[in-house]
Amino acid sequence: MSEESTSLNKYLSSTGICSRREADKWIEAGRVKINDTIAIKGNRVFEKDQVFLDDKLIENKTQPIYIMLNKPPGITCTTDHKDRDNIIDFVNHPQRIFPIGRLDKPSSGLILLTNDGDIVNQILRVENHHEKEYIVTVNLPITEEFITRMSQPIPMLGTKTHPCKVQRLKKNLFKIILTQGLNRQIRRMVEFCDYRVVTLKRVRIMHININDLKVGQWRDLTTQELSELKDRVAISKKHID
Repeated sequence: MSEESTSLNKYLSSTGICSRREADKWIEAGRVKINDTIAIKGNRVFEKDQVFLDDKLIENKTQPIYIMLNKPPGITCTTDHKDRDNIIDFVNHPQRIFPIGRLDKPSSGLILLTNDGDIVNQILRVENHHEKEYIVTVNLPITEEFITRMSQPIPMLGTKTHPCKVQRLKKNLFKIILTQGLNRQIRRMVEFCDYRVVTLKRVRIMHININDLKVGQWRDLTTQELSELKDRVAISKKHID
């Protein structure tokens, strides 16, 4: 029977210090060692191995954290502390966490943060078709033509958007549900239709709703929210594998 092992980038992300993508960058930069050997991508970690980052031993003593924030406009979804408006300093959580995905700086609403690098990849993987719901105000009255055009694929960034569910709520207000996350996607879609976004707020990610969480506030996911999140991620991963 072979000894169990874990891929190095998964091991690093499981400690809560980074995502798998960040781990790969650290490995490529030669900052990671397994025992006394500089690691390379593709290395695996066995039970008795010791892993070092910049010659400091990494120990996995961190409990998994999953929180939701109602991000105010003006906060940047980056872990870079050089950005004075970074989301990490804004939340000021006692443990190291990072955002799952991003919201544009002018946008507001629901964003998840965690120290679980594995779950980040599964939530963001576009082929999983996880829904994200937004409420958007635009500068002009919304027409049926606008709703129809926004619902259909739109050329963007060398590809096309997936068909979307779009519903007019008020004269200048609509709801849109996406299953992908291209850079500034909704703003680009709206501009393609000769409108301009005035306000943009995300109110739902999959089954997790912002509800009455006030702007600027955050809370831990409930047991039920987290359980369903892990179930959905596990189902998505099974379909891909």
